Amino acid sequence: MTTETQTAPMEDKLPRERVHKVTVTDLPLHCPTPEMSLWNAHPRVFLDIKAAGGKIVCPYCGETYELVG
Repeated sequence: MTTETQTAPMEDKLPRERVHKVTVTDLPLHCPTPEMSLWNAHPRVFLDIKAAGGKIVCPYCGETYELVG
């Protein structure tokens, strides 16, 4: 009896960039956000998205935030 295993293409195994759209009403911005799960959360870090030019990446988890509107 032989068993064949199928492997996913390499691009399916790479982390995907998630971009969270935020507005000025979401400021001050922090990660993790209230919508994120607490069971695997890292310490809260405030992100100065305005000083970063409207796009910033969390230094803990790599989530990307983009200021819109």
